[in-house]
Amino acid sequence: MKTNLSALIAGLCLIALTVGCYHSVDGRTRAGKPFVKDRIESRYERPLDQIFDAAREVLAFNGTLTGENTISKSLEARVDNNKVWVKLDEVEPNICRVMVQARKSGGGGNVALASEIDKQIALQLQTR
Repeated sequence: MKTNLSALIAGLCLIALTVGCYHSVDGRTRAGKPFVKDRIESRYERPLDQIFDAAREVLAFNGTLTGENTISKSLEARVDNNKVWVKLDEVEPNICRVMVQARKSGGGGNVALASEIDKQIALQLQTR
């Protein structure tokens, strides 16, 4: 009886600790609501540095740029009480994948903002 109760309590504690975390596109685990659509992925046929510069300009225009990692090509910003991450990967030479993730201040996903930032990055690339 005690063994079953201990196993049940341990299982509930494990579930309580793992539920409530999500992974951001820059690879970190953060507290928030998991299993919520919060990211948009796009591919562009442009050099990586050109897309990175366009993403930096869009995030600075819409909010405050809070983090920039030039090694892993990721950006972090605050836009209207939301956290926004942009991660760039080079899939093939001259073809890059852009992942935009947005989360509200309470930890919920904000796919509408992620979509808007992604659209603005595409428009910024057209003007170049």
